[in-house]
Amino acid sequence: MKLEIGRIHIKDIQLGSETSVKDGVLCVDKEGLIAFLKQDERIKDIRLDVAKPGEKVRIIPVKDVIEPRVKVQGGINGFPGVTAKQAQCGDGRTHVLYGAAIVTVGDIVGFQEGVIDMWGEGARWTPFSKTYNLTVDIRVAEGLQPHIHEETVRVAGLRAAEFVGLAGNVTPDEILTFELGSIFAETAKYPNLPRVVYAQMNITQGLLHDTYIYGVNQANILPTLLHPNEELDGAVVSGNCVAACDKITTYQHQNNSVIYDLYAQHGKEINFLGVIMVPEHTTLAGKVRASDYTVKLATMLGADAVIVSEEGYGNPDSDLLMICKKCEKSGIKTVLITDECAGRDGMSQPLADTAAEAVAVISGGNVSHVVTLPPADKVIGNKAAISVLAGGWEGSLLEDGSLMCELNAVIGATSEIGFHNVTCRLY
Repeated sequence: MKLEIGRIHIKDIQLGSETSVKDGVLCVDKEGLIAFLKQDERIKDIRLDVAKPGEKVRIIPVKDVIEPRVKVQGGINGFPGVTAKQAQCGDGRTHVLYGAAIVTVGDIVGFQEGVIDMWGEGARWTPFSKTYNLTVDIRVAEGLQPHIHEETVRVAGLRAAEFVGLAGNVTPDEILTFELGSIFAETAKYPNLPRVVYAQMNITQGLLHDTYIYGVNQANILPTLLHPNEELDGAVVSGNCVAACDKITTYQHQNNSVIYDLYAQHGKEINFLGVIMVPEHTTLAGKVRASDYTVKLATMLGADAVIVSEEGYGNPDSDLLMICKKCEKSGIKTVLITDECAGRDGMSQPLADTAAEAVAVISGGNVSHVVTLPPADKVIGNKAAISVLAGGWEGSLLEDGSLMCELNAVIGATSEIGFHNVTCRLY
């Protein structure tokens, strides 16, 4: 597969009467987008706003972040199996409004939604303080069940990204090329390089904790081998309200940092074989089945090493360590990417499970670290929502408008695919 991603660099975003890009300024047809989204009768009201880097703006509670794009060659536009008919992702050319993002906001669906600050202390912790954000604040019809509420908001965000993405049908500022042939062809080209598979764990734990591949709830399928281009081209969609800090948003699937890094080393240090999408189940049988199947696929591919990234923490730690132990016992080296739930003082056991085989582990940070976010000049959404978000508590909203919360509540703060602002130092 060969995928070209054409980036149109966005330097500002405005609401207006047309949707277009001129000189790096993205203009969005406000009334047109509202009318487009309200074709869904489950939506009662839509409020659009913008939030730009450096502004004293707080967005809460955030559900998902999506990058606006348009397919200009090969395949079809949209998210196949969700907002568009079924089609193959990963080939052709896709244009991206690079630096812009759709951020869905609205009434609480589940407690695991989050906050984005565009300035100050909060901006240090979320990667989405650097994007020009179009916020889509969605009010749904009364009486919707939680799973219908979540679906309504999820699909609205994806459709908004499609609507805005059409402005990207212009000459891009740069083109990135991602090309990977068959496993046999790539191994013939690089016979002496270690063969590396990426095993990406995704939350699939039921209501409000799901991930979709080509519109299929990943909870209902076995671990699946994808070409890395498929994920970069919109095949994978977030449908979960897992803790905001390590939730893999749709935007992060579209720009998966691990895939980018593995591509950068392909043909140089490694032979990148592909991506195994691993569901995270709540039952022991489900965890055993998924880990067994992941190792089987890696073995069939002839992998010398597997990079394993997690989503969430707690019981998924067991899935992570199961894959690690079984790979290592099969002679496949593993590197794990996770975050830590180490208590506010950082002194607690960081993971819910351990294994002697886990000798190469990358940490995305401590989800329990407490931050104080100063008062905002403007709040998009409902600042009081912090009291019911994971990482917040009754009293998190201080009298002066500041928020005191754990990183749990900050979108993307400890991303387990490395798409965040946290780093580490070796002493």
